[in-house]
Amino acid sequence: MKDLTTKQSGVRWLWLALLVFVLDIGTKLLVMDTMGYGWANRIEILPFFNLLYVHNYGAAFSFLSDAGGWQRWFFAAIALGVSGLLIYWMRCTPASNRILNVAYALVIGGAIGNLFDRVVHGYVVDFLDFYIGNSHWPAFNLADAAICVGAGLIVLDSVKASKKPHAEAE
Repeated sequence: MKDLTTKQSGVRWLWLALLVFVLDIGTKLLVMDTMGYGWANRIEILPFFNLLYVHNYGAAFSFLSDAGGWQRWFFAAIALGVSGLLIYWMRCTPASNRILNVAYALVIGGAIGNLFDRVVHGYVVDFLDFYIGNSHWPAFNLADAAICVGAGLIVLDSVKASKKPHAEAE
């Protein structure tokens, strides 16, 4: 991979990661300051959506949430490693490749948002609760949403790149 100058590289898109981080932490602090914890304190917004303040000690879908505490630092290390790798890839990606740089920035912003929670609180604050009938999607937050959208954009970019003729891709 070729390192580009900061002006030419995707590093210019790190402002988006900062925006995701600020919005994520801001919404989590708002939820923590204004809502009661747990299911009994949920706020019904729509017939398929609640605001629900909960703690997640694990990863996505509460994976490893009851593992005894070591998972906090394990997931923190993963967030730092992935963010570092994505920043390196941004340095090697032209700033004009908007989809890929936006994707990387969304994942970085979300990963750092959840990392902040793990380090400061020992858990991640989740508050978005979507459901159909009595079936609830696991609660999540803006950082999680940014990571999912970013991952989707990375897949989209790779599919688009794989459909280009070989000569065009070089």
